Formats: sequence, structure tokens, C-alpha cells
Amino acid sequence: MLRYESRARKQGYRHIAGIDEAGRGPLAGPVVAASVIIKDWSFKATLNDSKLLTSSQRERAYEEILRKAVVGVGIVGEKVIDEINIYRATGRAMDEALTGLPEAPDMVLIDGRVPLRWPHAKMFIIKGDRKSASIAAASIIAKVTRDRIMQDYDRSYPEYGFKRHKGYGTRAHAEALTRYGPCPIHRRTFRPVRELIVPGLEGVDTKALIPYNHTILA
Repeated sequence: MLRYESRARKQGYRHIAGIDEAGRGPLAGPVVAASVIIKDWSFKATLNDSKLLTSSQRERAYEEILRKAVVGVGIVGEKVIDEINIYRATGRAMDEALTGLPEAPDMVLIDGRVPLRWPHAKMFIIKGDRKSASIAAASIIAKVTRDRIMQDYDRSYPEYGFKRHKGYGTRAHAEALTRYGPCPIHRRTFRPVRELIVPGLEGVDTKALIPYNHTILA
């Protein structure tokens, strides 16, 4: 999990940030990105792709990362996602996460191939959250942050079950959408939501809409 960090250090880089996102696929809520520069590598918690960890493992790792790293977070909401599409919104969230760091990195390790405005050295790593500890840490911060946001939304819209599925397209979520229709935090350009509100899309170029089961990155 440190080979990319080691490679960057051999090239002379010292402030290495990992960056990842959570929430590209859900039907509701924001996409969240996090950037992490680890300062103390003596972790007791597991650093890995957040999707491979349990909720309790993520929470433990989250608290330890905050103690042993500097962190930046970027959040782009559902309205902007509908305006510019999820791919561009993910890049914007990542850019915000990088500019939100209290110190500037000289190398950025990025999960996947989302284009960033970051003008300095960067390395794109497919499935980087399983190959780089820095990206894994960013994955955990992004996931826990987004899950907490969706838990807050669950209090406002309890009928949708956001606390359980975090906005992803589960059967229970689909049934709630069919029964109650979309709520204000649903992404109206994602297919299962769009199909319920076609009359509300006047003026929108439907050919440019992103379907729910899209694949953005290789």
C-alpha cells in the first residue's frame, strides 16, 4: 500500500496527497471528495478501500486519520451534479478537496482518471484506493463524511431510508421513489429519478443526461 508513495519520494516529492471520492453512483445527495497528506504512518486502524471495510472499521480509521494527517474535503451537491453531470461534479469536488488542504502537496495520487485542474505533479492510479495508503485514507474520509450527510438527510426525509442505503439504488429506495416521488435531494438527471419526473425536464437536453448505470472510469 506504500509503493506509490515510495516511488514519489524517490523522485524527490515530500508532501504527497491521496485523493478519492464517495457518491458517484447514488440517486440522491452530494458527491464528496477528500484529500489526505499522512504525517504519521503508525496506524492501528486498517487503511484500505472504504467499500471493503465495515462501518465500525471506517469510523475507527476516520478518527485516526484526522489525528495523523492533514485533510481537505470537497462537497458538490445534487443540483450542481444535475447541471454539469456527475463526471465533472466529481472533478470539481476533488479540486475543492485539494484547495481545502491546509498545506499544498507537491504530488497528488488520484484514484481513477478524473481530470483535475490541479496544475502540479499528479499520478492517476486505477483502483488506487486498494493500492495506495494515502488514497485509501482519502476514500475513508470521503465515505464517512458522505454517510454522515445522508444520515442527516434521513431525519428530513425519513420515508426514503437514506440512513440505510445512503441514496444508492436499492430495491427499498426504488420502492420509496415510486411511492413518494423524488425529494429535493434526488438527482433528477439519473435515470430512475428522471423516469418519474419527465414532465419537469422541459428545456433539458436529455441526450446529455447521465444514466444511473453509467460507467465513467475504466
